Amino acid sequence: MEDTAIEEAEVSGAAEFAPALVAAHPQGHSVAVAVGSELRVFDLKVGCAVSLAEDTGGRSHSDAIRDICFSANGALFASAGDDKLVKVWKTDTWCCIRTITSEKRVSAVAISTNGLYVTFADKFGVVWLVTLGENGADHVSVDNKPVSILGHYCSIITSMITLFPRNPLKGAHEIQSFCLGHTDFVSCISFTRISEGQSFLITGGGDSTIRLWDYINGCLLDTFQIRDKMGELLEANVTDDSNLAIADICPSNDGSLVAVAIQGFNGVLLLTCDLIGKKLSFLKVITMEKSYIPTSLASSSSTEALWTVMGASNMPNQAASQLLTRLRIVPHFQKDKLSSAYSGPAILEDSEVPHGEKLLLTLQGSLDIAKQEEVLASVLAALKVSMHKMLVKKHYSEERREQRKRGRNDKKFKS
Repeated sequence: MEDTAIEEAEVSGAAEFAPALVAAHPQGHSVAVAVGSELRVFDLKVGCAVSLAEDTGGRSHSDAIRDICFSANGALFASAGDDKLVKVWKTDTWCCIRTITSEKRVSAVAISTNGLYVTFADKFGVVWLVTLGENGADHVSVDNKPVSILGHYCSIITSMITLFPRNPLKGAHEIQSFCLGHTDFVSCISFTRISEGQSFLITGGGDSTIRLWDYINGCLLDTFQIRDKMGELLEANVTDDSNLAIADICPSNDGSLVAVAIQGFNGVLLLTCDLIGKKLSFLKVITMEKSYIPTSLASSSSTEALWTVMGASNMPNQAASQLLTRLRIVPHFQKDKLSSAYSGPAILEDSEVPHGEKLLLTLQGSLDIAKQEEVLASVLAALKVSMHKMLVKKHYSEERREQRKRGRNDKKFKS
């Protein structure tokens, strides 16, 4: 009975669910949305959609994109996903300058602060490093293939952020500390800091908590339990913390705020982050329409806006024409302007969005509200259990494991 249920879940495609993603340029020059294999970019300076170009002769994405990110200075952008591709783009021309092929599907990608390296994690938990800049060419093999820097680190790597040494491929790697405290999977991580002072780590997970860390020493500084402040806003059928997994987190520019997207919740939770007092506190909840559950959050250092997106791919019977997303923008992502005394709009109406319909058409895929409602209605139910579907390791019967092995070997022989 159990094996049958597992196989039915696999056939339904629920376990392959891929949420829509959003990323904002650090200086506010552009914003990108990924859904399925589609990468949509809008130039906020010029006010038009960006046409992506291919300088490497490599393939375009052909399967769900699982992670996107800008480099610290915004000069580079990376995308990676289930098609085993990692693509690196120059954001001044939006030309792809590197296409890297992984042996396994890619779950996370990050660019080093100096822009010389890109690192990515595959579905087996192996972390790889590739040199991008000419200054680092002597540290890798001549063909510049990915080099493994962490082997089988964990079963599923969901997110990565980088603070590399000068020569990350020189010498043995030493684990500096472990941040132990979450009682379920860790779904999202982010660095934050006080101006140019000490940096801290913020994490969210399947145990419905947001945690603040001194990651250098591996010390847990504070824990915020989501259910404590949101009980009255949650549906009556939400009875356990597994339905309140943290989908994404996004600190404000000055580190004083943390925006939190919660699996199944139609809105964004805002926490104040006192990095001096080392304390996370509830500020407010921004509630959105009932049919809108954010899957990803982003902000940039030069603007006050918090970008949110809803959408998904790899849904059962979902056609390519149904890869629609919906955007919602919080215009003043600052502690003073989001206090209870501030009377400005909590969320921008479509007519108030920068560059209006041009931006929405580019990033959402459609301006037809009725069509969006129809497509996203099927996404809504999946979003309420999406994190566990994606991150809890699947179990197969012995017979099913053998079938999967034979399928993989057949693919190898054909290639």
